[in-house]
Amino acid sequence: MSSDAPVPFDVGLLSPVTAGYDQDTSDAAVLVALVAAEVALARAWARVGAAPGVLAEAIADALGAQPSPDEPGLPETSWLSAADLAVAARAGGNPVIPLVGALKQRVPAEAAEWVHRGATSQDIVDSALMLTARRAGGQIVADLEAIESQLAARAAAHRGDVAVARTLGQHAVPTTIGLRLATWLGGITRARSRLAGVLGELPAQLGGAGGTLASFVEVGGVAAASGLPGAFAAELGLAAPDAPWHTTRWPVTELGDALTQATDALGVIAGDVVTLSRTEIGELAEGSGGGSSAMPHKRNPAAAVLVRSAALRAPHLSATLHTAAALAVDERPDGAWHAEWPALRELLRLGRGAAATTAGLVAGLRIAPSAAARNLTMTEGLILAERVALVLTPLLGTDATADLLARAGAGEPLADLVTAAAGAAGADLDVAQLLDPAGYLGLADSLVDAAVSRAASPEEPS
Repeated sequence: MSSDAPVPFDVGLLSPVTAGYDQDTSDAAVLVALVAAEVALARAWARVGAAPGVLAEAIADALGAQPSPDEPGLPETSWLSAADLAVAARAGGNPVIPLVGALKQRVPAEAAEWVHRGATSQDIVDSALMLTARRAGGQIVADLEAIESQLAARAAAHRGDVAVARTLGQHAVPTTIGLRLATWLGGITRARSRLAGVLGELPAQLGGAGGTLASFVEVGGVAAASGLPGAFAAELGLAAPDAPWHTTRWPVTELGDALTQATDALGVIAGDVVTLSRTEIGELAEGSGGGSSAMPHKRNPAAAVLVRSAALRAPHLSATLHTAAALAVDERPDGAWHAEWPALRELLRLGRGAAATTAGLVAGLRIAPSAAARNLTMTEGLILAERVALVLTPLLGTDATADLLARAGAGEPLADLVTAAAGAAGADLDVAQLLDPAGYLGLADSLVDAAVSRAASPEEPS
């Protein structure tokens, strides 16, 4: 198969978890955001009364941007080549320098002076990345909400289904399927809340060459310059900046941390699905597991595997953002700023793919209470060892109780040992009740109910 059409460098061939979810973070999407930032700046100058409104709209019209009551209009960029801009960006270190030249040629001559008026390249790149993040992040939040809804319903449905709790990979004590799902739910609820909060605070960037806004004062005066960042932010649908943040990179690091927290929570779900769908465990299964070319009996947890891949990659990208923030020196970073761009974009991309993939995984997840009940019997009652120790120690003493449990661990029937020991101690114990896993669940039901309630509440978790 061949084609003369240019092939994008990365279509997700080696990142299947993001394939199909790259459109919000592609070079084309970032280019749209860069042009949108330039249009917004021209309109902001008109908002503060410094630029003629007719010229600002002439710029918007020439670039194909249409105003919208809900969000800023997106410009049409089919006439721009992202590939050509990328090559041209090498000369000045960023794509805005060649972009501005292209925009000035595109707009009417009388409006060209209001393109990029007073701004520095970092103002436009930072604002465009925040705009890209807000749009892609909104999709991630929507997928997290869908996951919450599914998990809340299924946790409630399986609230009373007893299962094995595992610690360090081994059977520990009884739990419930509902509580396991509620634990997943708690992580998703918190991550969704934090990401939504961070997205709502993403600021525009507007500081001029050295962060003093001197160029804006020179062009429009103190009053216009003071109002310009807020007007610019409003045009983009971003938060107004308290001050220029050219070297104060909290918007990037907090966003990166929130995205990583989300992929962490998604990774926990994926990891449990991989483990619990093992043939010998069988408590969970993906609704449409992946097949194998050589082993038709396999039902691979393909979606979970892909989500885990995203969760493993994300923290290292977040670390890059923090490293870049620590090295954002002087009034404009040298290289550290540039290192943020691909790391942040990849984090957004991974978040999009992982959240969407998990939403589908959870919606189709097959839960097998019968397998969970079967697995409860594998240790022949020793899953209640903790409870037995708590009940028998006051009757037999610590050493005798430890010896009894050791004998059970070596293969002697626990029920027989407990019955004999209780009889010898003159205690009237209901051994069957003592060794019933359903009777040793603590506050599992309450924990499920609380998690479901938090997910359903309009208030954000504290």
